[in-house]
Amino acid sequence: MPTTPSSPVGLHRVLAPLGDTGEPLTLPQAAQRLDARAELWNDEVRIEVETLNLDAASYRQLAEKHRTPDGRTDGAAVRAEVLDIVATRGKMQNPVTGSGGMLIGTVAEVGPRSPLGLAVGERVATLVSLSLTPLAVTDGLERWDGLSEQVPATGYAVLFGRSIAAVLPGDLDPRLALMVMDVCGAPALVARVVGEYVAARPDHAPTVCVLGGAGKSGSLSLAAAREAGAGRTIAVVPVEREAALLEGTELADAVVVADARSPLGLSEAVAGAGGPADVTVVCVDVPGCEQPAVLATAQGGTVVFFSMATSFAAAALGAEGLAADVRMLVGNGYVPGHAEHALRLLRGTPAVRALFESRLD
Repeated sequence: MPTTPSSPVGLHRVLAPLGDTGEPLTLPQAAQRLDARAELWNDEVRIEVETLNLDAASYRQLAEKHRTPDGRTDGAAVRAEVLDIVATRGKMQNPVTGSGGMLIGTVAEVGPRSPLGLAVGERVATLVSLSLTPLAVTDGLERWDGLSEQVPATGYAVLFGRSIAAVLPGDLDPRLALMVMDVCGAPALVARVVGEYVAARPDHAPTVCVLGGAGKSGSLSLAAAREAGAGRTIAVVPVEREAALLEGTELADAVVVADARSPLGLSEAVAGAGGPADVTVVCVDVPGCEQPAVLATAQGGTVVFFSMATSFAAAALGAEGLAADVRMLVGNGYVPGHAEHALRLLRGTPAVRALFESRLD
């Protein structure tokens, strides 16, 4: 076990960039390279990796980068790039999107001063990003075809003293639990924001619009908004196929097909469905939705950005240029109790569970 001091936020694992005196200049998420050695400091936990789950924005970027001339994704090229990223950076952090994902695995070793409350042998999901988690892959990702966000893998990861992990529930397929926990911050924050609106104006149940309503974070956000007291829910999807997934589910009062990157197209579609929205939730994994989301939101409303494809400069400057009085929130992925809340929504909302389970096929 190393004898040098550790930091609960992982500063001791930062290898680059370093200052003139050798001190780390960033936290692990912004670091260029992490120390991914298996040996633990006394407040750390090592996880034997079972599955990595790449976040949607990161996987989309990799898949689009490695398109073949006939439009297919070159899975071998995606796999090779992921392996190179992990080997080079000591973590899985897409250098273009800056994002990572999460993982599930089994607790292999617990440092004597770890505050996480984990025990050797427990199967867990990490609730912190792979973009800040020391990671080593030892099997060359030989079981992954590079064509999906879920990556069967052998290797190990390290959690710091201030990391977060949840024991996997015994009643759910681990792949299903992984998908839920990957996005569990979204429904928890949506519930909080909608609850604030309801408490502030009991006579006005808010209208909530979710961009990407048929996706993982989107469907859970719709369910959370409904439970928290939304008066009307609007789901925006890009194609009729996704609209069909939501029709008849009662997750949304209105389902509209619109391009979330089109300022006028989106705002008109939302207005026609009962908007503008008091709360707009951005759950899509493509860039360019910042100003359209602002335009679809009522003055004094709130826009919650959960997409790692978001340009926050474009959001802030776009709102200023539109003279839009909207509150903009960054969904940072953590709200106390977020995993339990999301799992409860999944268990209690058949339509959400069906959408998630359809992704396992």
